[in-house]
Amino acid sequence: MTHPLPPLVAERLRALRERPAEPTDKGFGYPMLTLRESALAGNLAAMAAYCAAAGVELAPHGKTAMSPELAARQLASGAWGITVATIGQLRAYRAFGFPRLLLANELVDEAGIAWLAGELAADPGFSAYCYVDSAEGVAILDRVLTARPAGRRLPVLVEIGLDRTGCRTDEQAHAVAKAAAATSTLTVAGVAGYEGSIGGDPRKQAPGPVTSFCRRLGSLARTMADARPDGTEFIVTAGGSVYFDVVTRELTAGGSRVPAGMTVVLRSGGYLFHDHGIYRGATPAARGVAGAPEFRPALELWAQVVSRPEPGLALLSAGRRDAGFDAGLPVPLRVRSRDGSLRPAIGVRAVRLDDQHCYLQLADGTELEPGETVCFGVSHPCTAFDKWRVIPVVDGDYRVVDAIHTFF
Repeated sequence: MTHPLPPLVAERLRALRERPAEPTDKGFGYPMLTLRESALAGNLAAMAAYCAAAGVELAPHGKTAMSPELAARQLASGAWGITVATIGQLRAYRAFGFPRLLLANELVDEAGIAWLAGELAADPGFSAYCYVDSAEGVAILDRVLTARPAGRRLPVLVEIGLDRTGCRTDEQAHAVAKAAAATSTLTVAGVAGYEGSIGGDPRKQAPGPVTSFCRRLGSLARTMADARPDGTEFIVTAGGSVYFDVVTRELTAGGSRVPAGMTVVLRSGGYLFHDHGIYRGATPAARGVAGAPEFRPALELWAQVVSRPEPGLALLSAGRRDAGFDAGLPVPLRVRSRDGSLRPAIGVRAVRLDDQHCYLQLADGTELEPGETVCFGVSHPCTAFDKWRVIPVVDGDYRVVDAIHTFF
């Protein structure tokens, strides 16, 4: 089911679409990052169907691509809102008219708070949320909002954490909630957490600690929700792109433990793009979870062979400025010959990246010539998008059918 876009979002996206791509907009010519339309559409539909069946909402994390076009497609697929990580990211999405934005972080930037207050005062249809995890953070928000009234209370979510931001104990969480509720500028709208950093590398995580954390988050949410004023919505949110199945299971328990008026919101962002590395081996479907949505990698990086300086080595025109390497080097998928034909990238392995070069190790007898292009999959889409300004969207024959912009 497709949902109509808010009029302001549609209007500003039309203006963006009409803006010519300039030579200064990195995105066309080699190296080139592309998005496969079939994978995008399939991933959108799969996650929307999963959330609808589970009775949860989705506020996909916009930091992954920082693309208003992609975020708009997520809204059109039924997303509850868009998540951001910083006030700067919130301002970027708000510039395109997005009506509901969840800042999944503490907000202590006084200039940012003042801007947000003005935006809330100017548009009664705009909703924004942020986290709190300390009395000091509550005091900063209260002080600025008292001086710069927003005309309504700012909804805050009490964050629970284990190894990053967030209250470390339930007692701290209740104290922060009490401090926020005592102000005239804030309202406690829910609780939040993030399970994705538990145990470090998600490919090596055991679901046990994630399950325990989600149960604690759910228990705290139910306790706080029971104390809320009648009729007010209460949000409980977690869920990256790896263990959203555990989050959904523990925060809904089939619906039997969710108080009336509580909304469970997932914040998964990487699902839309998936990858050939960290997510490919760690998402619920990869772990064999029954009923989990199947995602396909959408990102592909194309680079030309520029040099064959010695046997067994090829140098290509893409490097650290073009692809992330924090969760693994790019994965060679296929080779396009100079006549346009495609063949599998067999006997080819990326072993190193410089700023503008990728080093490919070639097995004996592997043919790869200067001028040919290699298509790579990436690992961790978050650290690929920030290197590009315009990204072509291609069909199954690699014809460009659209383009998206990023705003990092």
